Amino acid sequence: MEPVNEADLDWSETERGETAFRRKKLAAAAAGSEDPELGCSLYELPPGKRSWPYHYHTGNAEAFYVLAGEGMLRKPKDEHPLEAGVYVACPAGQTGAHRVVNDGDEPLRYLALSTMNAPDVTVYPDSETFGVYTSSPPGGENQRDVAGYYERDSDVDYWDGEE
Repeated sequence: MEPVNEADLDWSETERGETAFRRKKLAAAAAGSEDPELGCSLYELPPGKRSWPYHYHTGNAEAFYVLAGEGMLRKPKDEHPLEAGVYVACPAGQTGAHRVVNDGDEPLRYLALSTMNAPDVTVYPDSETFGVYTSSPPGGENQRDVAGYYERDSDVDYWDGEE
């Protein structure tokens, strides 16, 4: 992996309803053509916006380190204030569910770090949906053999389609 300077990377932008942020994939840029084993992205959330929908990963842990601004981290049982210097770890599984919210007046800048294990399943408790990823983890750069989002209670019989 080669060192990268975030100033040399372009922002990607995501905006969908209350979700809006800019992102620079630092680890992916440093890894070149290979998926890194450790992910790291620089995020910037405008005031009043939120990161990815509230979720948890079954196969990957995430952590956040706040660089500037103020916000809130939604967790399963409570909320935690965020400000420059705060670090929080979100383990894989239900106890690690999270969503970052910028409830301050300035942009919220933070580093998001994660393990990059595949396969992974992301669970979205608010919408009762989940995502499945094989061959490349969420945030990974390589093509996936299987990927998609599904309603949590959708189910098919094991033998459907069998003659």
